[in-house]
Amino acid sequence: MSAPAQDAIWKALADPTRRAMLDVLREGPRTTGALCRRFRRLSRCGVMKHLGILEKAGLVVVRRKGRFRWNYFNSTPIRQIYDREMKLLIDS
Repeated sequence: MSAPAQDAIWKALADPTRRAMLDVLREGPRTTGALCRRFRRLSRCGVMKHLGILEKAGLVVVRRKGRFRWNYFNSTPIRQIYDREMKLLIDS
């Protein structure tokens, strides 16, 4: 995994709102509209901004179905970071 990819993941996980979104998506996929209703304190643009950062980091996969944008949690990047960090700890 490249350094820029790792940076994108750490940046995405650094924000408590994005971590909360991932917690919701871990329960199952949600439409963007459903996430907007869940995070009422944010504007739709705010939700989309956070989802964009999560998507760029690979933590969220977006699929369009008809008029809806479905957001899915992807745990693979977190596992890769975990494996890398554990290897560094064990090897040191």
